[in-house]
Amino acid sequence: MGKITGFMEFERLEEGYRPVPERVKHYKEFVLALSDEQAKVQGARCMDCGTPFCNSGCPVNNIIPDFNDLVYRQDWFNAFQVLDSTNNFPEFTGRICPAPCEAACTLNINDDAVGIKSIEHAIADRAWEQGWAKPRAPKAKTGKKVAVVGSGPAGMAAAQQLARAGHDVTLFEKNDRIGGLLRYGIPDFKMEKHLIDRRVEQMKGEGVTFRPGVMVGKLPEGSKVTNLAKEQVDPKQMLKDFDAVLLTGGAEQSRDLPVPGRDLDGVHFAMEFLPQQNRVNAGDKVKGQIRADGKHVIVIGGGDTGSDCVGTSNRHGAKSVTQFELMPMPPEQENKELTWPYWPYKLRSSSSHEEGCEREFAIATKEFIGDKGKVTGLKTVHVEFKDGKFNEIPGTEKEYKADLVLLAMGFISPVQTILEGFGIDKDARGNAKATTDFTGGYATSAPKVFAAGDMRRGQSLVVWAIREGRQAARAVDEFLQGASDLPR
Repeated sequence: MGKITGFMEFERLEEGYRPVPERVKHYKEFVLALSDEQAKVQGARCMDCGTPFCNSGCPVNNIIPDFNDLVYRQDWFNAFQVLDSTNNFPEFTGRICPAPCEAACTLNINDDAVGIKSIEHAIADRAWEQGWAKPRAPKAKTGKKVAVVGSGPAGMAAAQQLARAGHDVTLFEKNDRIGGLLRYGIPDFKMEKHLIDRRVEQMKGEGVTFRPGVMVGKLPEGSKVTNLAKEQVDPKQMLKDFDAVLLTGGAEQSRDLPVPGRDLDGVHFAMEFLPQQNRVNAGDKVKGQIRADGKHVIVIGGGDTGSDCVGTSNRHGAKSVTQFELMPMPPEQENKELTWPYWPYKLRSSSSHEEGCEREFAIATKEFIGDKGKVTGLKTVHVEFKDGKFNEIPGTEKEYKADLVLLAMGFISPVQTILEGFGIDKDARGNAKATTDFTGGYATSAPKVFAAGDMRRGQSLVVWAIREGRQAARAVDEFLQGASDLPR
C-alpha cells in the first residue's frame, strides 16, 4: 500500500472532456486522460482492502489494488504486466467499460470510489506508447486447428489466448473489418478504431489468421443484421476442416417495436444507423446513409445504444433529440447501504446526454404517424409498472414530432440460422446453450462446438465478452490437449 492515508487526503478526480461545442464537430475521442501525476494521486486513494471487492466486481477479475499501488509508485511497466495478466484489451475497457469495479470499491460505501477505470486507461495507453504490448508467440505449436466465428471482444480474446497456447487459430468475421460491435456499433468518439487495428497486428504476430468478409452459415431472409460478406462457409465443412469451433457471434437480433406505423420510412433500428457512420468515418461511401441533419430525432431506448444514437445525431446536426425510456426515472443517488458492492440502480447521464438531449421516462410509444409513407411523429402515453405489467396512465397521451426514429431497445438473441447451421441446442431466450462449469465448460450440444460471449449469455458488456472469450479459450484448450495452462 503506497499511501496509507491517501484515501483520506485526496479526492477523486474524473477524467475531463473537451468542450461540447468543439467535440460535436468531429468523431474523434474527446476524453482528457489523467496525467502521470494525477494517476499517481488517484492510485494513492486505493485502500488496499483486506478483501478487495473491486476484484470480484470486475468480470475479468483485474488485480486492481496491485496495479493501483504500482501506478502510485510510478512503476508503469509492472502495472501493465499485472493488468495484462487478466485483461487482453485494457485499452478497450479503459474507454468503454461502465466500471462495475468502481461500484464495488470499498471506499464507495461512504465516499467517492477510486477512479479505477481512469487508471486502467492510463496504464494501457502508456503500454502502447512504450512498446510493451508486443506479440507473444507460443513456445511450441500443437498442430491443432481452431476456428473462432465472430471477431468482437469475445472472439478476439479467445483467438489471442488460443494462439498463445500454440493452436493454429483462424478468426472469421462476416463484415469487411475485424472488431464486431467494437468496430460497427460503438461510435468512434467513444473508441477510435485504430485501437482495434493495432491489436489485430499484434495478434497476427502471434499467429492468428484473420478472415474478414466471410459469412459462416447464412442470415435469415430479410435480416437487418449488417453483412458485407463476399464469401460463405458451410458449417458442416468448417467442422471437417477444424479440430474445434468456437462461436462468438454476439447477440445481433434487435428488439423491435411492432406498433402501427412501424413500416414508415424513417423508423430504423439503431444498428442500421450507427454502423453506417462508422463506415463513413473509415472512408467508405455509404449509399443512402441514414442522417439526422436538421431533423427532430426520437431515440426509443434509454441504454448505452440509445446514448450512442444521441451522440451521433448531435454530430449530424439534428434539430432536436429526445430519448424515451419505458422504465421510471431512477434516483439520482443510489442507496449504498442496500446495493453495495453490486451494480446500483441510479440515474446515469452520458457525455452524449450532456451534448444536448431531452429525456422522457415512463413513456410508451403507441403508434408511429406519417405522411406519404414517411414518419412525421409518434403517439405516446405515460405508464406505471403495477401488478407485474405496465399500465397506461389516462390523460397522459401526447404526440411528438419526429422525422427520424431510432429503435435502441436492446438485443434479444443471436442470429438463429447460425446456431441452426451447427445444430446447436438453444436456451429459452434463443441463445446458444452452453454451461460455464469447469467440466466441459462452454461446450454446446454439437460435438467440438463451443460458444461464448453474448451469443451464449445474451446481451452484455464488452468486459464480460472478454472474460467469456478467455474462459472459453481455456475450455477449448483442455478439450484439445486434455489440460490447459491458460488462466481461468
